[in-house]
Amino acid sequence: SEVAQEFGKDEDVAGLCEEKLKLVQVDYWLEKPISGVHFSGHALHTDNQLRRARSWFPCVDFDLQRCSYDMEFTVNSDYVAVSNGKLLYQVPSNEGLHLKTFVYKLDIPVAAHFISLIVAPLEVLPDCQNASISHLCIPGSLSQLQYTVNFFHLVFSYYEDYLGASFPFGCYSHVFVDSESILSSVSIGASVVTLSSHLLVDERVIDQNIRTRIKLAHALAQQWFGVYITPSSASDAWLLEGLAGFLTDIFVKRHFGNNEACFRRYKANEAICKVDVEGFPPLSPPTCVSNLLGTERISILGRIRSWKAVAVIQMLEKQMGPEPFRKILQRIILRAQDPVRNLRTLSTKEFRHFANKLGNLERPFLKDFFPRWVESTGCPVLSMGFVYSKRRNIIELAVHRGCTATRDVAIETEDNLLKEKQRDSDTGWPGMMSIRVHEVDGMYDHPILPMAGDAYQLLEIQCHSKLGSRRIQRPKKGSKLESTEEIDPSPTVDSRQGLESPLLWVRADPQLEYLAEIHVHQPEQMWINQLEKDRDVVAQMQAITALAAFPQMSFPAINALNSCLNDLKAFCRVRIEAAFALANTTAEATGWAGLSHLLKFYKSRRYDPDIGLPRPNDFHDLAEYFVLQVIPGAVAAIRGSDGKSPPEAVDFILQLMKYNDNSGNQYSDVYWLSSLIQSIGKIEFSQQSLQILPRILKSIDRFLQYDRLMPSYNGLITISCIRTLTDMALKFSHFLPMDHIEQLLHPFIDARTTWWKVRLEAAQALCDLQFHLEGLDAGIKLALKLVYIDPSMKVQSKLFSHILHVCTVKEYTTDSVSSATLADLIQLLHSRKSFSNTFLRHHVFSVLQVLSGRPATLIRSTIPPVEPSAITGTVDSATQEPRNKFGPIKVRIQCPLESHSEPVSNHLVPTGLENSREAIPTASGSSSGKQVGDQKVGVLKLRFKPTTSAQQDEKSLVPEPVRSSSVSMEQGVKSQLIADESPHSIKYASFECEENQKHGYSTTSMRESDGRLGYKYFENEMEESTVHLIQSKKTKNLQVAIDRIESDTGAPSSNQDLRLTTECSGDQQYKATHQEDTEIRLMLRLEDQGSSKLEAGTTDEGQQKETASEKRRKEVKKKWKREKDKNEGTCNEYVRKQDKPDDPEYLEKKSQKKEHKRKEKELRHFQKYDENGAIKSTKIDTNSTGKRAAVGTSETVVRIKFKNKL
Repeated sequence: SEVAQEFGKDEDVAGLCEEKLKLVQVDYWLEKPISGVHFSGHALHTDNQLRRARSWFPCVDFDLQRCSYDMEFTVNSDYVAVSNGKLLYQVPSNEGLHLKTFVYKLDIPVAAHFISLIVAPLEVLPDCQNASISHLCIPGSLSQLQYTVNFFHLVFSYYEDYLGASFPFGCYSHVFVDSESILSSVSIGASVVTLSSHLLVDERVIDQNIRTRIKLAHALAQQWFGVYITPSSASDAWLLEGLAGFLTDIFVKRHFGNNEACFRRYKANEAICKVDVEGFPPLSPPTCVSNLLGTERISILGRIRSWKAVAVIQMLEKQMGPEPFRKILQRIILRAQDPVRNLRTLSTKEFRHFANKLGNLERPFLKDFFPRWVESTGCPVLSMGFVYSKRRNIIELAVHRGCTATRDVAIETEDNLLKEKQRDSDTGWPGMMSIRVHEVDGMYDHPILPMAGDAYQLLEIQCHSKLGSRRIQRPKKGSKLESTEEIDPSPTVDSRQGLESPLLWVRADPQLEYLAEIHVHQPEQMWINQLEKDRDVVAQMQAITALAAFPQMSFPAINALNSCLNDLKAFCRVRIEAAFALANTTAEATGWAGLSHLLKFYKSRRYDPDIGLPRPNDFHDLAEYFVLQVIPGAVAAIRGSDGKSPPEAVDFILQLMKYNDNSGNQYSDVYWLSSLIQSIGKIEFSQQSLQILPRILKSIDRFLQYDRLMPSYNGLITISCIRTLTDMALKFSHFLPMDHIEQLLHPFIDARTTWWKVRLEAAQALCDLQFHLEGLDAGIKLALKLVYIDPSMKVQSKLFSHILHVCTVKEYTTDSVSSATLADLIQLLHSRKSFSNTFLRHHVFSVLQVLSGRPATLIRSTIPPVEPSAITGTVDSATQEPRNKFGPIKVRIQCPLESHSEPVSNHLVPTGLENSREAIPTASGSSSGKQVGDQKVGVLKLRFKPTTSAQQDEKSLVPEPVRSSSVSMEQGVKSQLIADESPHSIKYASFECEENQKHGYSTTSMRESDGRLGYKYFENEMEESTVHLIQSKKTKNLQVAIDRIESDTGAPSSNQDLRLTTECSGDQQYKATHQEDTEIRLMLRLEDQGSSKLEAGTTDEGQQKETASEKRRKEVKKKWKREKDKNEGTCNEYVRKQDKPDDPEYLEKKSQKKEHKRKEKELRHFQKYDENGAIKSTKIDTNSTGKRAAVGTSETVVRIKFKNKL
């Protein structure tokens, strides 16, 4: 009938097809199966491993081969047989009354590995809210089953409402089997899910409830996307994984709240960015390696891959919107329910088409999105720094783009070579990221940051708040508040910051629209504001992480973390992060403030103030329970300057262990006590604390004996004791006999008396001790021995997963492994044990790969890939630094900027950036400077046209601006721009001046890259015929040397060049004048920071005093400048006076400037006249060799060279 539907609905065609069909009946007998089906006691179940369905029934074990099934199972009358599809009936067997036959029918074609069978003496629990749902468990667990699944009907109905369709398989079953025999905690089959019994939740246990509910919701989502709708090929499997995870996330958001969903997504994105580096397989591998046999979904890498698939789907949902994305999923389900379609598959290409048609996403965006996120490796890394410009009221944001994967995975095929060539021309990741600015007047979103672009970019964001309108209103003297209820208890913004900037804090990608690693560099006070004022969970997590990363925690930051810990309105997981941040930043420099805050918080809630001892446990407040549970572990992580735990922390933990009392509490304290025991293993004992070590060991032994008599939930107490003993043994291995520790742990690996989780923990502890004492080879040998001893497949696979983790640790990578050990690993890889346990087989293969120096994956990289152009930029590889979350950002600006400077708020510059200018390399852009040694020397060219003295006197009163060119100039380290320094505060100019004959003095205009003109004024002071250097405060001596004289020492003619080269320290300021036909080239070279100033002027040799015409000319010039600045607004001083007439900072600078001018005038008079008032004569030593005089760090040397242009 299926073939007839495929060829058409015509009866003749259908009859013809039925004539060609032949019914093949296969009678087979299965005895002692190797894999696929497992017996455990009186139970049988299938595990649906990778391509192992053919091991227990005849089938074509391939994903694209789908069939419908009619199944009959004859079992003992005391047993229940559960399989896929709808149970038609159960009747006594014809073979005897002691047997019973179960008949199932599955009408929807599915792949062979989705067929499941469970036969065991099960207890059945029908769902009270939905008759199509049934739950089954092993005997004795019915009460736990009822509490575990009492919410499940909500998930079932929510998925149906969201997708707009009923459940495709009609009925659904949960079967909980013994956890010893099942390989995976959750095994997916069509309409039936097999789960481990350790997922059953007791009504008195709090912690396991959340994990189990999320697993059940995810298993149901996989029924829709994964079983009912399958991928078209192996390269499309990521899409179904992402859709199933997306359904799970929307359930978490609805059932547990938006805070829990955002927190889980934020943590998942952090893990993806850390793992998604070079060597990590892409979501959709190339066609030639697409048949990875499902190994990409195994182990922790498979979990990260699934998280990345969900993140990609969530990014698309953010771009489309919730409703268009929901319509796409409903359209996919509706298309799958079409009876005409024989195959219910979904490919990446089809989903891309739906995103374009129903999601309204543009084709160019989708064309860049899927190749970059799905077919490539790596996540974007964005580092941002900013400053605020008061005058322009804007934020200058510097962005550095990077990638987590410096090398991409490449496969040597023709198709992939073409993709690599196309990827070289790509611009990075598509999309536009939003920057959210919190100002004093409100919150504003600016979607201005493109995800693609150069490695460095500078953006401008306009602020909406103004400082003039935000004055701090202080209460008048003698006034009183109306009532105490109107006082806002929330912390206020720093008053100094409010005066300097309207910014409170800045966030990038506030809605988590992109999967990216984002580092925002802002002052500590802004992080404190973000933690206290922003109620978003992600914003608070980012603020806590940033505050904990500062090298030294300040008291305001400690108080902010403490306030977050005590805030009952804050999300409990955010408060937990604040507790660990307080512990990590506690030091003697802060007076152990973090430790005192943690102890005070715990004692205020759990201690009896009258007797000073802990009260009995009371866990009625679940949020408070989760926060208080982690306090002992946070206190145990505190270290002093000697690396040891303080005595107060050790006494606090021991007191909690001694006086723990759970009598009268309605909830179990198994997780509470487990975390308390594990906190002991984190303690670093000092000589004083070693005296209480016997007490600690006796307490641990007491817990072990108690748990042996009355087993705890899932053996958690024993597991915690084993873990703590192992940590302590590794710390004291230099004087403790390891034989006694091993003898203590060996009884826990006995499979006959110990539960599988306890055996696994004991086996991992023994391997860790063996690694620490005898090296990697001995540890692997012990693991091989334990694998052959333990009968549980779950213990075997998880133990070698732990070995794989240990092999990747740097401490053991240099250890050698013997040939015998490698031969044993290869033998295990080819054994029947590995064939029956595909997880174990994959982990053994991964260990061999890591030992040989290769990644633990089947994908091979044979071509050195090229990094996308979006993350390469123009920076030399030699100058690149490793990524640092909160380090300084260095941005290179190669275009000319404005010459005038604006006031910049210094509090916006992150700590450590002030001294980072010297580390910035010299820009390699076009410049008119000259190469002197290893540094660039900038050239300033001033050209003046000669005029006769009559013309000069005649036109001395008429001003004219001087034209300039756009030739760039590099001025030492000033050509490099720190991300937290305003570019407008940098004097960056290169120009040529030509005097016009219409006016008697010159102004210089500088053409900027954006077309604007900045004006710079030069005052002509005709005083002397030689060069006078006005020294700064720090410069006491001056030596002038002439290196070479090619012409007369008199005034140069029109065919001569006067080249003046100065070497000095500090910010260079120069003034140049002229009277003859000359060309002056000033080459300024910056060597180190100082305060010396250069003032050069060329005058006629015979001129000694200023004439009346020159004075009158200066007065007219100053008057013209004032009028021009007032009308056109080009004078910064005038604007500053008008904007801030009462600014104390401006008044102080003005007074300092006047004082500086007065001292310069006195010094000029002192150098020009002697004690009797006569004019000094200037002498030039022509025999000087030009060597630097030893006058200190601020020494100034002037070299004058004359060259004829004949």
